[in-house]
Amino acid sequence: MNELKVSNDTSAFEVPAALDKNGRLTGHCVRQALTMLDTHGLVVLTDLLSNDEANFGLELMRQTIEDPDRNRGSFASETDNLYVRRDFCSLPSAPPVTRFAATLCQRVEGVLVEYCGRSRPLLEVATLTSYFGSSHQYIHRDPSGVISLFAAVEDVSEQQGGTVFVPGTHMYGGAENKHGGDAYELMELFRTRCNYHIFRHNLKKLWAMRKDKQAPLAPGEFVDRVFSTKWDQHQPNLLRFLLGKNSQFSLRMLGPRTLWKLYGRRTDLNNLFTLVQAAPRKGTVILYRSDLLHAGPDNRSSHPRRFFGMSIARDMVEPKFWHDGYSPHPTLAANPMCLGDLLDSAPLPVPSKVLDHV
Repeated sequence: MNELKVSNDTSAFEVPAALDKNGRLTGHCVRQALTMLDTHGLVVLTDLLSNDEANFGLELMRQTIEDPDRNRGSFASETDNLYVRRDFCSLPSAPPVTRFAATLCQRVEGVLVEYCGRSRPLLEVATLTSYFGSSHQYIHRDPSGVISLFAAVEDVSEQQGGTVFVPGTHMYGGAENKHGGDAYELMELFRTRCNYHIFRHNLKKLWAMRKDKQAPLAPGEFVDRVFSTKWDQHQPNLLRFLLGKNSQFSLRMLGPRTLWKLYGRRTDLNNLFTLVQAAPRKGTVILYRSDLLHAGPDNRSSHPRRFFGMSIARDMVEPKFWHDGYSPHPTLAANPMCLGDLLDSAPLPVPSKVLDHV
């Protein structure tokens, strides 16, 4: 998206994964990752999964997506899911899925246990697939009190729409005192400015898609995405924008006082906050705090963008807010799991490259 300045350089947030003989991050690697999470709200662990492990996760996702009775997500963008611009759906708590989730949790155990107790619930295991023509999500925060994980099961290009983060915007005790005590106000101003540009971008894209042969709009899709009264927080819906019924971005957020602050503090916003898009290589795993500002961009390529996602509570999460951001599979809802269950479950075999160096 040309209207926003987005960096594709994630090197400042990367930690090369180093595993011990048990297939877990080494102590030094854990300390580096924790420093990143505390300082920036995210860490990018490169080469955490082997090629075979990533392929295993990709196959789990493909099997789920090919199931006509799959459990679609009730968050992110329901309209994109309806018209198959995205396919966000939860994975069942079947043994192969549990083994893959257990492998990820055990590999980053040293990081997770610093934030999440063993009794904290597993909120969701999901596939996050985006196709050409999807909407660009608004910059937002997920329900607080959660550590989320994205695993790249194949290479992701910039055009495929890897997740955009705003490093340093996570919320913690005393964070509001940064930037002269104006941290939270400045974060909201930055979010509003970004979402204005995302709103324009999505509208322009939809207008162009009316005659696009590569990803033509389905009957009724334009109306559903632009004028519908249906609840959807991540569409450029003019009706809900004008009525102030979108909590992510609407006209009521653009009052004279806010507009004046956006103008008067434009230099501060430019200097303090940066949009960083992750285009991870296969095997990379991203951990981030749910209260970090982020967004899932639109896929601008003909190749689907796929992520494996998982979220674990690090604090009490009220069920009402849990379901605002996470959609557990019915099998997980019926038989809840916690972090301790995953840490005690049988993982995938330790990669041979680790055993070769022991």
